[in-house]
Amino acid sequence: MVWCFRPTKNICRAYLQLPLMIVRKLSTMPRISLTLVPAVLIAAALAGCSSTKDDPTAKWTPERIYTEAREESSSGAFDKAVPLFEKLEGRAAGTPLAQQAQLDKAYAQYKNNEQVQAIATLDRFIKLHPASPALDYALYLKGLVSFNDNLGLLSGLSRQDLSERDQKAAKDSFEAFRELTTRFPDSKYAPDARQRMTHIVNSLAQYEVHVARYYYSRGAYVAAINRAQTALNDYRDVPALEEAIYILMRSYDALGMEKLRDDARRVMESSYPKSDYLVQGFKAKSDPWWKMW
Repeated sequence: MVWCFRPTKNICRAYLQLPLMIVRKLSTMPRISLTLVPAVLIAAALAGCSSTKDDPTAKWTPERIYTEAREESSSGAFDKAVPLFEKLEGRAAGTPLAQQAQLDKAYAQYKNNEQVQAIATLDRFIKLHPASPALDYALYLKGLVSFNDNLGLLSGLSRQDLSERDQKAAKDSFEAFRELTTRFPDSKYAPDARQRMTHIVNSLAQYEVHVARYYYSRGAYVAAINRAQTALNDYRDVPALEEAIYILMRSYDALGMEKLRDDARRVMESSYPKSDYLVQGFKAKSDPWWKMW
């Protein structure tokens, strides 16, 4: 038997109150067989199931997921390794393996040029696991991600150094390395972190000198003096200070401030007696091979 929808008394009463044109249209509509409803629902459910991809890792053990993720990472397929490490974080939650997966995921994100995601992963690890024996590595990796010392092909083309790039990233990197060397002075990562800190400090000083040189080249001598003095006041024992003093000397000379110029020259000759700046002036920055103008 086929059951068909038939209007109730209340529905009929409402039906009679409808405008004539609408009533005529409703009266011509075909009746819906209730036997079709279950079929439609089943078909929709099957369509939904068929559109969902099966998870190949559903029956894998956490150890197998970790092995597969490490293999992908070792082969350079970091984009494939990251989701596997994420699955492992959930499957092995609360275990040392999950912590290791989190660190490995951060490294894979870093190598896959996902610096923002890598930093977020490391910040989460540092917050959730402050007593982890791998905390020194997490701090080191965070500093490394922010170090911003390699632009790959673009670095070679533009000949851009760290002092000309994102200074916030350089400062964040320095803070991570400083926390590492302060909290874990005997860590195996500490020596390299200290070397990178030295490089970062010089880059920050060099940045101020870059700005000072720019102002000098535009004839903004007072602004050039201010930025050069900032470098001299904020940093110690870094190579960039040699040029900072030279910019002071040249700027004072351009402004006709002879006494201050001579004072700067005496400091220059005392601190850098063999300075090339005193003989050759500003060092010309060589252009990349592709630049034709």
